[in-house]
Amino acid sequence: MKLTTSLLPLLLSSLAASKSLSFLGNDQQVLGDDLNVPGDNPLEFCTKSDDYTLTINKVDLTPNPPSPGKTLTIEAKGNFTEEVKKGAYVNLSVKYGLIRLINQRADLCDQMKNVDEECPLTGEKTITKDVELPKEIPPGSYTVLADVYTENDVQITCLTAHVKF
Repeated sequence: MKLTTSLLPLLLSSLAASKSLSFLGNDQQVLGDDLNVPGDNPLEFCTKSDDYTLTINKVDLTPNPPSPGKTLTIEAKGNFTEEVKKGAYVNLSVKYGLIRLINQRADLCDQMKNVDEECPLTGEKTITKDVELPKEIPPGSYTVLADVYTENDVQITCLTAHVKF
């Protein structure tokens, strides 16, 4: 859980690649479907990220998708356009299928210590973190939602991820 509350807020960024949709062999761009987080990852923004105070330039997960019993390496680059101070928080939800496993509010600045960062958070940030995933992760679909706010309830970012083990 430290991984989720520490790194998911860092994995948010400006708008990026749009998905393509294929009908009868013709590739067409889906209008307005630009919620993917840049990089090699399963992350998406909850909404268009124009107003987020964290712009993520890139997030790479190795391996992608994550695998039970393997080391997950997370490399993320982003920019805080406004200073994030003590009191910032993340609302975190993790579901296994339809079952909610985690629904909590965590102090963002406390969690950032897990990736060797401290508040206030400002400017460009680059993190690399290795996480040992347990072999015992039950197979199935997991959905993670991280909605991050400043101490004054201004949205920093919102991110969702769907991972199947």
